[in-house]
Amino acid sequence: MPRRVLEGRVVSDAMDKTVTVLVERRTMHPIYKKYVKQSAKYAAHDESNLFRVGDKVEIEECRPLSKRKTWTVVTDPKSLGRELTAKVKAEAAADAAPAKAKKAAPKKAAKK
Repeated sequence: MPRRVLEGRVVSDAMDKTVTVLVERRTMHPIYKKYVKQSAKYAAHDESNLFRVGDKVEIEECRPLSKRKTWTVVTDPKSLGRELTAKVKAEAAADAAPAKAKKAAPKKAAKK
């Protein structure tokens, strides 16, 4: 089954690795036949804390990551139209690089 993708605007980035996204929809009223705005807020996972208030993002359904968080941000950070900081660029480069094998530390013998 395909995952839903919604488009919205970030309204809060105060939490760590989480942004709040406001999604607005226009639906036709069944009786009056006028278009009415409906909005909903979703907590979405932002792994590297790239997104700020006012950014337009796309969010996608995912497995539950916490009690309220079942969405993840899928927008490419390059499409934001603002310059990324050096710290964020370094984190993105580290994520893209293959993980190096860690050396196992020798175990110490237990004293009796």
